[in-house]
Amino acid sequence: MTTLTTEPHVTQTFPIKDTIWCAGCGHFSVLNALDGSFGRLGIDGKDALVVAGIGCSGTIQNHVPAYGYHALHGRALPSAAGAKMANPELTVIAAGGDGDGLAIGGGHLMHTFRNNPSIAYIIMNNSTYGLTKGQASPTSQGGFRGFAAREQVDPVMLGLSIPATTFLARSYSGDGDQLEQLTDAAIRHANAGRGFAFLEVISPCVAYNDRYHEWPAHLVDVARTPGYDPRDRAGVFTQLLSWDEEGRVPTGLLFLNEDAPLADAAGPAQQDVDPASNREAYRKVLASFQA
Repeated sequence: MTTLTTEPHVTQTFPIKDTIWCAGCGHFSVLNALDGSFGRLGIDGKDALVVAGIGCSGTIQNHVPAYGYHALHGRALPSAAGAKMANPELTVIAAGGDGDGLAIGGGHLMHTFRNNPSIAYIIMNNSTYGLTKGQASPTSQGGFRGFAAREQVDPVMLGLSIPATTFLARSYSGDGDQLEQLTDAAIRHANAGRGFAFLEVISPCVAYNDRYHEWPAHLVDVARTPGYDPRDRAGVFTQLLSWDEEGRVPTGLLFLNEDAPLADAAGPAQQDVDPASNREAYRKVLASFQA
């Protein structure tokens, strides 16, 4: 085990063997929170699957006590949803970066909000393509690599615009306590069959877009905001727009909807596929093809 301080007064301990991340990378905090969730929530690794995307964040599944699957670029969410459909008893967690999840994978995110499968998704947002040497990503700030000021994609606002969305949260890698709480909350939400739990983590890239010194002045914790109600969609939308105009970024449990329709929970892995008991159904299928 190795201890690394990523921010003044914020120290995390985690297994660092064979990671490809730079010292100080915000992804270490995400790994620390996710790794700890298995113990805090009592999840056995043999009953869990972490599906990862492409890029620096796409290696996180190598370092957690669970089965791991490395999906194609931008395809972590359909792979995770398919795994959950195949075996609803699994704890399924997808993880990836802002480039993987909001560029080539952006269409899958929209439809995962809409279909609402009971999986958790953690996006590590460092506002750059770190693995391929620092290009602007869909969430880059204005002025970075020629990125215009109002081009950023906000996945939380996207989720709010889709009626089926059930869980939206955001945290910061420099706030380990909040990140652990929200990671646990996202997994609990999904495992309780309440739908898709989305967690964005602001995770600065120390190599190509180091903004650790900027973020604390911009963040606002909704848990410390009097009157903030995560169940009031219209109120949340209005408040987030207001903070955006002020250059402030909200963190915490931003939206919770426990009444949205869920994806079909029937799992192929739970079905009876014995040929003897399905012979008549097979016969009917073949007859329909021959008709």
